[in-house]
Amino acid sequence: MLNFRPLAVVLLLLLVIPAFAKDEKFSKAGPVQLTSDGNKWAEKTLKKMSLEEKIGQMIQIRAYADFLNVESDAYRQVSDAIKKYHLGSIILTVRVSDGLLIKDLPYEAGAVTNLFQKESKLPLLVAADFERGLSMRLNETPAFPHAMAFGATQNPSLEEKFAAITAQESRAIGVHWNFFPVADVNINPKNPIINTRSFGEDPQAVAAMVAAYIKGSRQNGMLSTAKHFPGHGDTATDSHLGVAMVSGDTRRLESVELPPFQKAVEAGVDSIMVAHVTIPALEPDADKVATTSGKIVTDLLKNKMHFRGLVVTDALEMHGLTRLYPEDGPNPAGRAAVDAVRAGNDMVLLPSDLDGAFNGLVEAVKNKEISQQQIDASVLKILRAKASLGLHKARLVDLENVSRLVSRPESIDFAQQVADSAATLVRDNGQVLPLPLSAQRLTGTYTSSNAYRSSGTGAPVVAVIMTDDVRSEYGRVFELELRRRAKAKVYLIDGAIAAGMTPEILDAVKQAEKVVVAAYVVPTAAKQTVVNGLLTNTVGLSDATGNLMRQLLQAAAPKTAVIAMGNPYLASNFPDVQTYICTYSNAPTSERSAVKLLFGEMQLKGKLPVSLPGIADRGFGLELKPQELRVASVPVKPTSGAAQIE
Repeated sequence: MLNFRPLAVVLLLLLVIPAFAKDEKFSKAGPVQLTSDGNKWAEKTLKKMSLEEKIGQMIQIRAYADFLNVESDAYRQVSDAIKKYHLGSIILTVRVSDGLLIKDLPYEAGAVTNLFQKESKLPLLVAADFERGLSMRLNETPAFPHAMAFGATQNPSLEEKFAAITAQESRAIGVHWNFFPVADVNINPKNPIINTRSFGEDPQAVAAMVAAYIKGSRQNGMLSTAKHFPGHGDTATDSHLGVAMVSGDTRRLESVELPPFQKAVEAGVDSIMVAHVTIPALEPDADKVATTSGKIVTDLLKNKMHFRGLVVTDALEMHGLTRLYPEDGPNPAGRAAVDAVRAGNDMVLLPSDLDGAFNGLVEAVKNKEISQQQIDASVLKILRAKASLGLHKARLVDLENVSRLVSRPESIDFAQQVADSAATLVRDNGQVLPLPLSAQRLTGTYTSSNAYRSSGTGAPVVAVIMTDDVRSEYGRVFELELRRRAKAKVYLIDGAIAAGMTPEILDAVKQAEKVVVAAYVVPTAAKQTVVNGLLTNTVGLSDATGNLMRQLLQAAAPKTAVIAMGNPYLASNFPDVQTYICTYSNAPTSERSAVKLLFGEMQLKGKLPVSLPGIADRGFGLELKPQELRVASVPVKPTSGAAQIE
């Protein structure tokens, strides 16, 4: 959902900019490199630190990019925590309101990171989940597709360039550390949380993309993180909700899960994030996940795989870990943090109880449960990471660089190029593509049921857009691009209204010349969908939208094109589909690619990076030459009641 707040941004900048003198030193991004000067600073700083200051460096909390007043409770909560607990890192994120992500703007993010840096005695490592670039958290930034789309291009150089752009834009807003690339090999089609976040199912192909990202990131001054060690790709549970299990034996782990992580180590990855997954082949203790297993973190990752960088946990607040530490037990957050550090983690992320985690770690050192030497080694790594970024010399960013470095036209064009290169035609019965162009279009209005429906009858094209929530922005760009090209009747549907709309949609489909179904299904943390009458942890359509899809295909499969705007495995549940397109993402760039493909406007290059059971094997993709077509030059305005297009 778009979230424009120009006045708020102006007020924020007026508040922040005067605080920095003209001769203020600003951080400059260069290749990640620890100089002798930086190493001396790290060693000297460590010697001056108290135990409490050292423990604080090993903890990361979240901070939101939307603060406007330094006296607000929300701002003070973070700034006070930074000072009280001597925190070493924050992760910049955005809020979720009523199930919808509320994205902020780059200037806001840059201003906030500067403010928090000034609150801290030592420079903060500012992290972010920019798996799809800044657009994953911020508006007005290049809309890169999911990792699996890059996998479909089979071109690691695109991944390297994406990493460079993300690093440059991130450093401009004061973010130094990206929790990416995802090194998980997605070999389980029912994986509810990795899915399109993975580059694919082939370990070597995933490893190549992982290495390319690390190279592009480090060369442009940003720390990278391979996750989720030792592999989350062959799981059927979202670790945000429960304890996931990887059941393969050691031989399978060494041939499938571990190669991308080994390649990451060889490529010089700065950090590795450990997953909250159980792996009986590596850790027989059922009460330990990888995060709290010394056999996995220290024996395997550090000793056998020779990783010397930062080892960090996934969020300690996730149910995949907290379920192992009952709330009625003594200091569960502290116990989880202690067990993670004892296993060999250098930093614990997002503890469910900051005070409990901090004091638990302090007491564990005082009680000799954790050695002072281990703490010193971890903190020295953290300080060296900061010095490798030049933060010991300058930690603030020049906000004037935001408009110079973020959302450059060539970066926006490149994001579209990636999405275009990824689009894959999996099935084509020869009866749907390309769609007919028309200079006419229909207008639309919202109905009381919240379904978006176009007015008029007899449209040659009927489009059904299936989303999790019709209030979100998903489908808006797709609709806009479709209407620029053809007279179309469009339905925007979610699980709450699909059943009630089914009769009308089926009637329209039967009258249409051609039908398009765009299904927006992507992995989302802690997402649950009603399947078979039960709330289920899945990346698929709900009962209502799934039933609509089945009825629609029964009525009009030969003239229907189904587009997976995300999860490519969707077709395995609908074997009757005759024309099937995968974009691997719900990004606006992928929406445009899908429409361009429908109208034959681009050459198809994408190949499946995963196998689709009963549909097609990995590496498959039909090739069609672009048609000599012109897009109708029809002026388009946002339809009444619709969210503005990103």
